Amino acid sequence: MSALSNNVAGGEQLLYVGLNQDHSCFATGTSAGFRIYNCEPYRETFRRTFTKGGGIGYVEMLFRCNLLALVGGGMNPRYPPNKVMIWDDHQNKCIGELSFRQKVIAVKLRRDRVVVALLARIYVYRFSDLALLDQFNTLNNPKGLLALSPDSSSTVLACPSITRGHVRVELYDARKSTLIAAHEAELGAIALNLSGTKLATSSEKGTLVRIWDTNTGNMLKELRRGTERAEIQSIAFNSESSFVACSSDKGTVHIFSLSENPNDSAQKSNQDGGKSSSEKSHTPPTPNYGQNMAAAAPDRSPVGNNKKSGLSFVNKFLPNGVGKYFESEWSYAQIKGIEAPSICAFGQEPFTITIIGKDGSFIRANFKEGGEAERLSYNRFLKGPDDVLKLEMGGEGDGGGGEGGGGGANGVKDRAEPDAEEQVDFHNAQKK
Repeated sequence: MSALSNNVAGGEQLLYVGLNQDHSCFATGTSAGFRIYNCEPYRETFRRTFTKGGGIGYVEMLFRCNLLALVGGGMNPRYPPNKVMIWDDHQNKCIGELSFRQKVIAVKLRRDRVVVALLARIYVYRFSDLALLDQFNTLNNPKGLLALSPDSSSTVLACPSITRGHVRVELYDARKSTLIAAHEAELGAIALNLSGTKLATSSEKGTLVRIWDTNTGNMLKELRRGTERAEIQSIAFNSESSFVACSSDKGTVHIFSLSENPNDSAQKSNQDGGKSSSEKSHTPPTPNYGQNMAAAAPDRSPVGNNKKSGLSFVNKFLPNGVGKYFESEWSYAQIKGIEAPSICAFGQEPFTITIIGKDGSFIRANFKEGGEAERLSYNRFLKGPDDVLKLEMGGEGDGGGGEGGGGGANGVKDRAEPDAEEQVDFHNAQKK
């Protein structure tokens, strides 16, 4: 959730909020630095305040390790907004950078890849040396829509294609591309599940969420958020891909079941100890941070199923455009009264969900019974200096990138320009 602007303590502004790959932590970028928070239990675990000032407009974590991707932002950006800085908080400095001639819109990390979205272009780099591996054009993408599967067992990337409403899916392990005609309108949000086998999409209208098979391009489910236009601000799968949730500017988070009985996913979560497939498949490197149509309104279905319209039986008598409304699946559970914009993610415990708002709110809720979810806890982050856990570590670390002072780096490797507009520099931080 980028491009936020919200006043916080001490005159700071909240510029960015985003979750890590397994949703166990979230990061904030502010006009003075960045902070890391643990989700369960909720607490601030780390902050980096740049004493010379400088805003961070984008923070991408790599699970829970010491490496992050930073992009400058705000009125006084710490780094140029056209650069992606790879920050090593063990060394307290930047160990590499990617430079572009356009503003960076979004960045995604996994242990072997760095993916950068510009306004109409995607770049894929190898993490170990920042060598360019792939690049392709997209339709104008001002929201930075980009999804990257975090599981090491597969490498899947999804982004807008060059056609309106279409998604390009790159299945790198299978050396295959899939083009999905997801919507007629412009894309509003996209998300991949952990393994990259399922894709969720919504359009700028925000009334529907569609689930797709990334390998075949077939639609698996069509889920209805509502009938009024809304901006979908985030979409998230749970670790077992048995639920998907979305948040919107209507102030409601909707949760949909993707299986016949979500109790199956709870049993699986309990057996796995609530860990995601990414956590089970490999260990993160160097852990550190810590209406008028009332009769057509959806009926309550048995626990475990999405709600459906009570008039779905008339579908066969209606034209396609009208019939689709009556056969839509409505959300299984909802959390209302959320300050928009917000992002959502499923918790480590079965049937729990987390909502993080631009007002500094952090909400956990349980949706097991369906309908209106039960709120479990409420916290606020970015509070006053006397109310937060202070874990400021070390100095400012001006090394790396374009700021000089390479520190412990072995030097800068200047690579050939990947095309006429891009240039890559990398500070090799590997120990000799």
